[in-house]
Amino acid sequence: MIPLRDENPSRSFPVATVALMGASVAVFLRMASAGDAGLLALVTAYGAVPARILADPLGAAPTLLTYTFLHGGWIHLGGNMLYLWVFGDNVEDRMGHAGFVAFYLLAGAAAGLAHTLLAPLSDRPLVGASGAIAGVLGAYLVLFPRARILSLVPLGLFTRVVAVPAVVFLPLWFVLQLVSGLATLGSEAEVVAWWAHVGGFVAGVILVPVFVRRRRPPPGWW
Repeated sequence: MIPLRDENPSRSFPVATVALMGASVAVFLRMASAGDAGLLALVTAYGAVPARILADPLGAAPTLLTYTFLHGGWIHLGGNMLYLWVFGDNVEDRMGHAGFVAFYLLAGAAAGLAHTLLAPLSDRPLVGASGAIAGVLGAYLVLFPRARILSLVPLGLFTRVVAVPAVVFLPLWFVLQLVSGLATLGSEAEVVAWWAHVGGFVAGVILVPVFVRRRRPPPGWW
């Protein structure tokens, strides 16, 4: 299922969501213009490498934040930005702009740590915002389980747009990541960092109470 939009209007413009998307696009354009040698240098310097993180936790700690702004291609970037756009505005609405940015980065760091612990010997740089966005999905599930997600569902040669409740869509997404992660556990050929998705989602669920603001009471409420 591919999310297109949700039937869950937010009360404010998602400044932080748009800013995070803009930063990701800007970094990707910088990567695209760097040439092969420059691209390798950027990914090596700012990607999260499990073996390096475990060997030098203090020195490599910043990469648990910077890796979330790097992407491996237009499809990688576009897919992540679609999910962030669909789900980010409502979560930001409940957390506030600054709180949402802090939550996003913390979920991304947790996702990077999960990947590191499950692939401790890997020297491949982890890149992409999907772990941080998985945290946003986890928060969305907690906050808006009854919201409906308009999704593109492939049915053989045809596709259909279906309104799927978040309480169905997001757990299915999580189970897919978990099963995929279990299937590749211990494999050196893993291409998608499934455990980053799992770790980010779980972190998002856990962190919701810390970041969600209390709603202001309506006028006249005593």
